[in-house]
Amino acid sequence: MTSDQGPIVQSALLRTELVRLRKEKKLTQEQVARQLEWSPSKLIRVEGGKNAVTRTDLQALLRVYDVTSEARQERLQSLARGAREPAWWNAYRDELDPRFLNYVGYAAGAAYIRQFHGAVVPGLIQTPEYAEVLSTGKASEKGRVLAAKLRIQRQQELAKRQHPPRQHYIIDEAVIRRHVGIGIDPAIMPNQLTSIADASERNDLLTIRILPFSAGAHPGLEGPFSMLEFDGDLDDILYLEGRSGASLMITGEDDRIPEYRDTFELLLEQSLSADESIELLRQSAEQLMA
Repeated sequence: MTSDQGPIVQSALLRTELVRLRKEKKLTQEQVARQLEWSPSKLIRVEGGKNAVTRTDLQALLRVYDVTSEARQERLQSLARGAREPAWWNAYRDELDPRFLNYVGYAAGAAYIRQFHGAVVPGLIQTPEYAEVLSTGKASEKGRVLAAKLRIQRQQELAKRQHPPRQHYIIDEAVIRRHVGIGIDPAIMPNQLTSIADASERNDLLTIRILPFSAGAHPGLEGPFSMLEFDGDLDDILYLEGRSGASLMITGEDDRIPEYRDTFELLLEQSLSADESIELLRQSAEQLMA
């Protein structure tokens, strides 16, 4: 069955399973390489995602690991084919940070996206007009256009998936009170807020919660963050968003992942309910239009 998780996630799923198969056979990388007459560095690159896994190489590995089930072989070959597919976000590599695009690739295949933001509307729920205003600080005109285009294409690509991810956003009230775009078109921000409210009401997979000013100081003041969860045996990913060059993607057994998971739950407890959040979004839109 073809996956729609994108090449980065399919590659990660494939590599995770290959490592598990090797460890189940109690084989070291050197032992496997010796059996296949490979250099140890080749297997290290394959398991580390530096080399694509060809059909021939995968068949060779599965023979060493005694994987005889046709269904399992086909599933792994399907992952390998998907991992070799060109990524739609490659079109942005010349102008945008490749580390952020790597995160984009993982988010494109996530099953659950959670994010807190205290400064701007999260990219996956931005309108094109709002996204364009936020991109005005890019160094080049091309970079500005591509940054705005990327935000909208991410939304479109997620919507195409057979099983789109659940998305859960916590937004500080400061975000919805800031009249972004007022000097260009005063309707940009009210339309953005109305768009969020409408989308939340019609999409069962989208939840918006507003963290009100009345919550006072809160852990989210340390900065925006995102968490990704996946179908399949992949670790969660934590993305700490910063200024250009300062963002950080964290995975594996890092202690910060459960810490931020707890932080998200704490912020939820301090936030308005989903219905109250939608009501506040619409009220703020009306006030900004007045």
